[in-house]
Amino acid sequence: QVQLVESGGGLVQAGGSLRLSCAASGRTFSSYAMGWFRQAPGKEREFVAGVGGGTYYADSAKGRFTISRDTVNSLSLQMNLLKPEDTAVYYCAARQGLRATRLSEYQYWGPGTQVTVSS
Repeated sequence: QVQLVESGGGLVQAGGSLRLSCAASGRTFSSYAMGWFRQAPGKEREFVAGVGGGTYYADSAKGRFTISRDTVNSLSLQMNLLKPEDTAVYYCAARQGLRATRLSEYQYWGPGTQVTVSS
């Protein structure tokens, strides 16, 4: 059974940093793209960053966030210069195949980890 589990969320002041991690299990994810999404209260879940055939970012993440594939089955997101508008639940996701930015393209999801940025 495929499982994705996020960790590393928390409360941080604006301008600070957090590193999120995602551990995947249940199969080998070598042929899978993986990504990070987030959902703020009252908003739709949105793409943040992905890796698979390269790395790619939402405009809101460019220059501040860095996604990396630490192993075949683990993913991280280094978030710097955090802003209050980055407050959201962050989700790790995986899909068989390469580059994807739409929710519907991802087959597997973690339960999410809360990131709160105070002003």
